[in-house]
Amino acid sequence: MNKINHDQLLALEHPFIKIPVEKLKSSLRTSQKYIEKEIANLTDKVAEISKKSAQGTMDLNQVEAALEAIGTRLSTLKRKLKDSRTDENLYSQRTKVRLQHLQDFTSISTLDSDEFSRWSRVRLNRIVVDYLLREGFRETASLLAKSEHIEDLVDIELFAQSAKVEQALTQQSCAECLQWCKENNSNLKKIKSTLEFSLREQEFIELARERRPQEAIAYAKKHLTPWQETHMKEISHVMGLLAFPPETKCYPYKRLYDKSRWNDLTALFRSNNFALQFFTPEPLLNVTLQAGLAALKTPMCYQPQNRNIYCPVCDPETLGALATDLPLSHHFNSSIVCWISGQIMNEDNLPMALPNGYVYSHSALAEMAKLNNGKITCPRTSAVFDSSQMKKVFIS
Repeated sequence: MNKINHDQLLALEHPFIKIPVEKLKSSLRTSQKYIEKEIANLTDKVAEISKKSAQGTMDLNQVEAALEAIGTRLSTLKRKLKDSRTDENLYSQRTKVRLQHLQDFTSISTLDSDEFSRWSRVRLNRIVVDYLLREGFRETASLLAKSEHIEDLVDIELFAQSAKVEQALTQQSCAECLQWCKENNSNLKKIKSTLEFSLREQEFIELARERRPQEAIAYAKKHLTPWQETHMKEISHVMGLLAFPPETKCYPYKRLYDKSRWNDLTALFRSNNFALQFFTPEPLLNVTLQAGLAALKTPMCYQPQNRNIYCPVCDPETLGALATDLPLSHHFNSSIVCWISGQIMNEDNLPMALPNGYVYSHSALAEMAKLNNGKITCPRTSAVFDSSQMKKVFIS
């Protein structure tokens, strides 16, 4: 019963390993392309100097200046390679530490072992750090990661980079996000992203809001026209803003002027960034909680009169809200719990039915009868019965 199903838990850990591996691959590809380009340029430069020197079309001062320029480029190449090596070492180390973390888990056999408790605490801490980072609490996440010594198990710097773009969008500036789109253009095309178009559309909206029609038209020709093959309907719609002021009551255009679009842009950037960085769309904390909540959820959880104080799904203000859209649990063998005592009803604590149809455990009703001279009061209807009126219930 306490045996661990390793495969089920490891199925949730795919991004945990994939993130540092993909970052390592990306760093190696970038370094290789840069080296090949620079070596080719430097080789051409050296060949050009040799040729001109042999032809006598380049004096000594010119040769020295050209060689000095080559030396400067070599120094730049060396510095960038050093930075790349630092990144590669970082992600290599992270991959190694994370694989060891999962290897430690596969060597644990039972849920009640001390090893599993320690491993689970580390996993919980990194899941909480991930959640804090997604919610914007980077300083708190950093402090938790540092205090628990799990810096290699989390990706704080990746969130720090994206935070600058999100902050700019919060301040209603598209420039930083457009630059990010430019740097990640090829990868965004792979996931068929519409982020860049949405940003261009928003910049047009801001020009229309400021009633600068000539600049808005020029902007549309330069930045929206290239998207007409796939977004002609949206372009036609947004162009209508030139005829409607920001205070318009016409809903389709009032909605375009709505400042809440900036929140939509932030959410769109975040989802695109998560896809490119191989993060899960949902925080792993939510995924993990939902898996557990789905196993506990029953129709009774959302019936106020039948809620159980020991059931997390029954609390509509906290975890119950997270479980709203989850499927009901599927149990081959159900456990019937007494509404009064919270104890399981079985052959040692038989379910007993009152004349009004409600069922409670024998121990709870017997205790109530003992304290009330043989009388039992149904806690749901307040009806009073004699203890002799309760009957055994047999469940088939």
